[in-house]
Amino acid sequence: MRRVVITGMGAVTPIGNTVEQMWNSVQEGKCGIDSITAFDTSEYRVKLAAQVKDLDVEQYFTKRDVKFNDRFTVFARVAAKQAIADSLLDLEAIDRNQLGVIVGSGIGGLASIENAKDNLNDKGPTRISPFFIPMTLINLAAGSVAIDAGANGHCSSIVTACAAGTDAIGVAFQKIRDGYATWMIAGGSEASITPLGVAGFMVMRALHEGDDPHHASIPFDENRSGFVMGEGSAIVVLEELSSALARNAKIYGEIVGYGTTCDANHITAPLEDGSMGAMAMTLAIKDANLLPSQVDYINAHGTSTPLNDKTETLAVKRAFGDHAQQLWMSSTKAMTGHMLGASGAVEAIISIKALQEGFIPATINLVNQDPLCDLDVVANVGRKKDIHYAMSNSLGFGGHNASIVLKKWEG
Repeated sequence: MRRVVITGMGAVTPIGNTVEQMWNSVQEGKCGIDSITAFDTSEYRVKLAAQVKDLDVEQYFTKRDVKFNDRFTVFARVAAKQAIADSLLDLEAIDRNQLGVIVGSGIGGLASIENAKDNLNDKGPTRISPFFIPMTLINLAAGSVAIDAGANGHCSSIVTACAAGTDAIGVAFQKIRDGYATWMIAGGSEASITPLGVAGFMVMRALHEGDDPHHASIPFDENRSGFVMGEGSAIVVLEELSSALARNAKIYGEIVGYGTTCDANHITAPLEDGSMGAMAMTLAIKDANLLPSQVDYINAHGTSTPLNDKTETLAVKRAFGDHAQQLWMSSTKAMTGHMLGASGAVEAIISIKALQEGFIPATINLVNQDPLCDLDVVANVGRKKDIHYAMSNSLGFGGHNASIVLKKWEG
């Protein structure tokens, strides 16, 4: 099978609007959570979110270019623009039939749906924008990225809730490995910090309801009480190895394994024994032709919900056996919040940087570690460690479990 490497990366996140800014924030243990400014929260119990801040879209597009894009599509287009530029891929010189796009999202154009409904109620059906439908469709992020890049190959969008970004990268990896593409632009995007989005998760009691940003998203802490909504996008350029070497591309790392399963149990709650999450990890390790003991670091799904964190810990123990106590596992959602369908792609890039620079991100703001989450979760301070293999996990509503394995590039 063909080998697949990462040659370009882009990110728009609550802790930085480029990969460099985001990674610097991760190393510093910066928290991107603050009071919600996107709308009036006076009638909401939830007051905090991890919003994208100070994004200068006009560095990348004119106002006209993005006028009729939902915010989640704008994020994806900006992150993809960064990733393609970073890859130094000459789009005019390549066979663009061999260039594909997969961009996942959990919810898509929610803000555009809300705005259209307001217009319908206030002004009537003829005042709905003719761009309403394409602004809301989840596949339009992938479609718009493909238009920007002139990508004529496989183009699709994966919708597996909070596993969407990881699944998008995993399927893109398979497309190249199995000979269906040479290059894939892949990742996730989300923009659901809206009145309806926050209200919906709030009434499910899925969100943290306090007002202290540093005690809000606290994965693996015994006082965790729900996740904090995040937003943004992360996109990678994946490339077949011989193509990357032939053009002397900068290689950040290699993707070597992907595993996916479904709990087939409940629409929102994970399977409490962790068995199917563990199976996704095991399948990814087998796909990479590794032993569990070769994995050094896991970027956990780690949402800061009571059920997820203990279930994921159990799943890791099932998948790794005795080695679970030897590896490092952290949740960077303590910094970024939970970016839903974008989270897996963001965490894939963080894992790639961890391998590249030999730095394991911390789980910040951890005060009282839950005895049921008793692995080494790299509490509060990151660590300099030479690591060779990292896993990134994502678990989504509907029982979706996805894991990818990444390898340090050593030439």
